[in-house]
Amino acid sequence: MPTLKPEKLHVKFIGNSDPEGPASPRRYTLTHSDITGELFLSVGTVYDRETISGFYTRIMRDEVLAELLEDSNGPKLHVYCHVSGGLVVGNARWRYTIFKQHMLQVLQAFRYGDEIFFGHHPHFDEARVIVHFSSTNKRFNLQENWGSLADYRPLEAFEHA
Repeated sequence: MPTLKPEKLHVKFIGNSDPEGPASPRRYTLTHSDITGELFLSVGTVYDRETISGFYTRIMRDEVLAELLEDSNGPKLHVYCHVSGGLVVGNARWRYTIFKQHMLQVLQAFRYGDEIFFGHHPHFDEARVIVHFSSTNKRFNLQENWGSLADYRPLEAFEHA
C-alpha cells in the first residue's frame, strides 16, 4: 500500500474553516494528479465542489470525500469512494481494488493535512473511520471499519520519509 509523501500534499482551507476549526462538521475533499502524484486536500465545512466539478474529474470519479462528525456515540470520520454507477472509468472490481490499495495514503493525508486541528481537538483522533464504497454492484457497495484516526498519525519516520 502506498504511504503519504508529505511533500506531495497540498492543503487549502475553504469557506469559514481554518487549521483550528470549526470542529464539526469538517469536510475533506481529496483529489490527485496521476501525472505528478501530488495530492490536493481541501478542508472546510462544505466539500470543495469547484475542485471536483471539472469534466475530467466527473468522468474519473476518483476523488475521495470525507466528513468528520460527532454525535452521542462519539466522533466518526465517514469516507466516501465512488466505485461504480453513472459515467466512470473502470469496472467496480478494479476501482474498489484501487481505492483499497490507496486508503492508507488517503487517511494519512486527512490526518497529516489537518494536523493543527487535531492538536487543538485531540478527542477527534479517536474518531472511528468508516469507509463507504458506493457501487451499483452489490458486491462492492460496502461499508468498512478502518480503525481510528489515531492509527494514521504521522510517525517520526513517516514525517521524514
